[in-house]
Amino acid sequence: MGRGEGHRVDFLDSGQYDVLGAFWVTVQLTLYSAVGSLIWGTVLAGMRVSPVPLLRGFGTAYVNLVRNTPLTVLIIGCSLGLNQTLGIELGGGTFKEIGFKLAILGLVAYTGTFVCEALRSGINTVPVGQAEAARALGLSFFQVLTLIVLPQAFRAVVAPLANVLIALTKNTTVAATIGVAEAALLMKEMVENEADALFAVFGVFALGFVLLTLPTGLLLGWVAKRVAVKR
Repeated sequence: MGRGEGHRVDFLDSGQYDVLGAFWVTVQLTLYSAVGSLIWGTVLAGMRVSPVPLLRGFGTAYVNLVRNTPLTVLIIGCSLGLNQTLGIELGGGTFKEIGFKLAILGLVAYTGTFVCEALRSGINTVPVGQAEAARALGLSFFQVLTLIVLPQAFRAVVAPLANVLIALTKNTTVAATIGVAEAALLMKEMVENEADALFAVFGVFALGFVLLTLPTGLLLGWVAKRVAVKR
């Protein structure tokens, strides 16, 4: 490797940039947001198929409104609206900690809508006769949903949920807009400081996201085949 080429990647060994730390923040954002999105998306899916008109209306309106709102607007709205205007700090902490929590809130609010729609498609694959038989046995709507319908729906939509998780991993880069020190924010700093090594910088972060998303897709694809409902 020539001297010029070696200089282009010296910044990786200089200790000036904590690349692994930035990706660890990205992983944390993804994991916390994935759990929250799964819970909130399941609640929304229950609302959308609920026999109560008010719950159905709320679920439908929320999904259609939030899903079609840019994620950047939601993240900035959480920061400006909840924190700076209303003073909500979600348990307090430093500026970075509050920003991290607000980013998770925005990601959950947004990604939950896609989880909801994936689950709703899975619910539609469950034969209506099973729900009717459960109701005939005296089970309530909540019992039918949680004991009969949702277990089958989850098995049917592992692959779509994997796509949602991969998209969530990439969407965490939007958290940089409110100063969360994840991979995208560090990449922006490195692009500004290492102008002579742009391809190396982009290559490092592209590889990092591939290493995060590719195993996830392969693993959940395998799980989808293992738990698929045979009809």
